[in-house]
Formats: sequence, structure tokens, C-alpha cells
Amino acid sequence: MRVVIVAGGTGGHIYPAIAIINKIKEKEKNAEFLYIGTTNRMEKDIIPSLGIEYKGIPMTGLNRKNLLKNFSVLKMFRNAIKKSTSILKEFSPDIVVGAGGYITLIHEQNSIPGLSNKFIGKFADRICVSLPGSLKLFPKDKTIYTGNPRSEEIINVPAMRKSTIGFSNKEKLVVIVMGSLGSTTMTKKTKDLIPGFSNKNYQVLIITGNNYYDDYKNMTIPNNVKIVPFMKDLINLLKSTDLIISRAGASTIAEITAIGLPSILVPSPYVTNNHQYKNAKELEDNGACIIISEDDFSRDTIIKEIDKLFDNKELYEKMSASCKKLGIDDSASRIYNEIKKLVQKAK
Repeated sequence: MRVVIVAGGTGGHIYPAIAIINKIKEKEKNAEFLYIGTTNRMEKDIIPSLGIEYKGIPMTGLNRKNLLKNFSVLKMFRNAIKKSTSILKEFSPDIVVGAGGYITLIHEQNSIPGLSNKFIGKFADRICVSLPGSLKLFPKDKTIYTGNPRSEEIINVPAMRKSTIGFSNKEKLVVIVMGSLGSTTMTKKTKDLIPGFSNKNYQVLIITGNNYYDDYKNMTIPNNVKIVPFMKDLINLLKSTDLIISRAGASTIAEITAIGLPSILVPSPYVTNNHQYKNAKELEDNGACIIISEDDFSRDTIIKEIDKLFDNKELYEKMSASCKKLGIDDSASRIYNEIKKLVQKAK
């Protein structure tokens, strides 16, 4: 099986794509892959490091605030079509996962489809969605609820012991991470939290994002707090984590529901169609998380919520159970099965 994967920009798109690749590798020992992404974002480094053939195409997103700036974007888009068409002809894939042309399967991570998937959905052969609420937003006859493939990844990886990163295995662990790229606004707010952890009987790991790590270098850090710029094996650690404070990206939702990890979610207000809030709302409506808006994120608010969960075992266990009920533990397998059906049908 020859497979082209098209995805990129942030970890929320890249890591589900890698999960699909890993599942295909497991099922198809002779599968060949080509990953098409951008020339200036995370995937250009992550994918080649995994030994996967990579082709970068210069591209940027539409400017929604200044439409005049989109003339250069449209020119870049036209050139990208020409280059991608040439790459696809040369590789001659059996299936493309993520973008149009050939036999095509797309996977929508969020509750509200982005512009690209809205457009491509008209031409795709199969559309897989992460959340049941998305089913009604695509053509009914070719859309299927599979969940997000990161759920199966986290189910199958070994748990990382807290002591691996210098913490006690006996004490509770809170992980704070605001997306794979970090956030200017949330860096300021998270820094303000740190002094409030000094006398707590739990441990805190703050993952800043590479661009914001230096913002913390002059701070006094309590002994129960550690700060890192990035963590490659975060899903392994999440299996030993007691609470996560995070944005509400689709991959995060998939991971925490797969293992029933209680969470305080802070949806990014800067994303299209406010989709992170809608992602989180499905959990909150089922008692599976606490939503705190970015505006309301403060030392008093967050520490109060942490204490409430850790001091009330019944409430904590109820949230964990409710979260686990929403999880899908075989999403990558479901997506692989759809890929296999499409490839066999075309032969």
C-alpha cells in the first residue's frame, strides 16, 4: 500500500497523522509513505526524524483580517497545487489521507470543520470525524464517527513513572500545557500561578512551548514545580498524571477521554469558529471536565479548582469515569479499516 499523508501546522494535526501511519505500518508491513507538509512549521522537523519521506511545500493560511494580503497567499496556493500534483503523480499513491485527489480520506479533528476540510469534504471518498457532533456537518453518506487516532496511541504506550522526571511516584501530579506551540497570554497567567504551588502537597509540571521557556528563567521555582520547554513522551507521562490543565485541542480531548484523565480545560479564544470551546463543551456537558475561560484563568481560580478535585475523592472519580465513557480506544484501527476498504474497492 502506497500512502500519502497531508497534515501539519501544529501537534494537534501532526500527531494524529503519525498515529494513522503507525497503525498502517502495523497492519501493512510493506506500506510506503510520503508525507506532504509545509516548509516552515513543526512537521518539517518531526516527520523526517521518524524516518518518513517528507516533501515540503511553501504555504501559509488565509488572512481573515486583511483580505488584500491574500493575493500573495492565492499565488502561493496556485504554486502549491502545481507542486503537489507533480509530487502525487511521481509517488502514485493508493490513497491520500488528508487532502483531495486520488482516493481520498480526510480526518476532521475538531467539532467544527476547518475551511480546508469543508472544501475537500465535497470531493473526499470518506470523511472520518473525531466527535459525534461533527457528523451532521458533512455529507451523511460518506461520513463516519471514528474518534481521534491519538486515543489508540495513548492506550498502547507504556506509562512513564513520575520519578523519570524527578518527581515522587507517591504524590499527585498536575501537568499544565497550553498547546504544542505555547501561548503569549497564557505564559503570563501561568507564571502568576507558580508561587501559589509552594505549599501544596501535589507536584506540577509546566510545559511552556519552545518559544516561551526563557520567560521563566529568572523566576524562583518551588521544589514541587518543574518547568520544561517541550516533552516528546508526554502521552506516556499522562498515563501517570492525576490532572491536566490544558487547551482543548482535538488531540488533547482524544487522549484524556481514552484514559479518563480529569482536566481543567482553557479553550483558546483565538481559533476559528471557537471550536476549542465546542470541543470542551461536549465533555463539560457530561461532567467530564471543568472549563475555565482564558479571561477567568487566575491563581485563585485555578488553585481553588485543583484543590476542589483533589480534596473530594468522589468528585474526582466521578469526573474520571465520565471522561472515560466518552473515549474511543480503537480510533486508529477504525480509520485503517476505512482506508483498507477504499483501497480494495478501487482495485
